[in-house]
Amino acid sequence: MPIYAYRCSSCGHDGEHMQKMADAALVECPSCHGQTYVKQVTAAGFQLKGSGYYVTDFKNGSSPAPSGGACGSGNCGHAH
Repeated sequence: MPIYAYRCSSCGHDGEHMQKMADAALVECPSCHGQTYVKQVTAAGFQLKGSGYYVTDFKNGSSPAPSGGACGSGNCGHAH
């Protein structure tokens, strides 16, 4: 379940709440009980892992070498 950051615009209380994506946004501040608790826009905290991602495969700007298949050997009809 995602963790959402909230801030009360009345008293300034900050909080994080674990909610399902389908749950309605919270509106009541747990500190002052005002109806001014607003969901904040935050950066997602995740890292891509495994093969196929920039961090593991192409970090130095290199790319995989051509396989030398039909086109690599000049047999594909393209000008080389």
